[in-house]
Amino acid sequence: MVLGNDAREQQAAEAKAEVAIARARQQVAALHAELVRYGLVVWTGGNVSARVPGTDLFVIKPSGVSYDDLAPENMIVCDLDGSVVVDTPGSDRSPSSDTAAHAYVYRHMPEVGGVVHTHSTYAVAWAARGEEIPCVITGMADEFGGPIPVGPFAVIGDDSIGRGIVETLTGHRSRAVLMQNHGPFTIGATAKDAVKAAVMLEDAARTIHISRQGGDLLPIPPEAIDRLYDRYQNVYGQSTDDRR
Repeated sequence: MVLGNDAREQQAAEAKAEVAIARARQQVAALHAELVRYGLVVWTGGNVSARVPGTDLFVIKPSGVSYDDLAPENMIVCDLDGSVVVDTPGSDRSPSSDTAAHAYVYRHMPEVGGVVHTHSTYAVAWAARGEEIPCVITGMADEFGGPIPVGPFAVIGDDSIGRGIVETLTGHRSRAVLMQNHGPFTIGATAKDAVKAAVMLEDAARTIHISRQGGDLLPIPPEAIDRLYDRYQNVYGQSTDDRR
């Protein structure tokens, strides 16, 4: 039987999507190891997700599974409502308890390609106080373009956390938010970008916390923050991928 143009195009699109899903699974599984490497998580807490390019899907880790046991085949594919896509590897497992939050971000921030949640010690300490992290070091100006804002308190179980993330970060240069009494979430153009933001957030949270123990923090003038951010985002490094 000879396939018509529409059928051939559909087959090609499905094959392309399968390749994209497989790549996202590999990437997300590998990036979880970076959370462990940088000491951003304990036990099974925390998660990374990645939007699957060219689809209305994203990939996220399963709930309550040891980081040592994470692999591409047990990453879970979800649609943008947070529902598990059946008949895909790992679909018999429950996705991360933060899946609804990730899904909400992807639905409302189409520029976001990756979302990360960690329980990193110093960032959580700032979140427990409901206090934004002031931009008083140049590395933070480079990466976040200003302070790390605090999002509203929300309980896991629905998309309340996602709504808080979107409301807080929309129109903000920061790629990180401290959800009050909970902890940090970061976003990025890619999942790798979001993981980098999580690493840099914890570094800034720790450094500024320690600095404040010794006395008053010295502010960076807003115009200097703007110049630093512009240089790092648009000039520094060899390419966008190298910067992020």
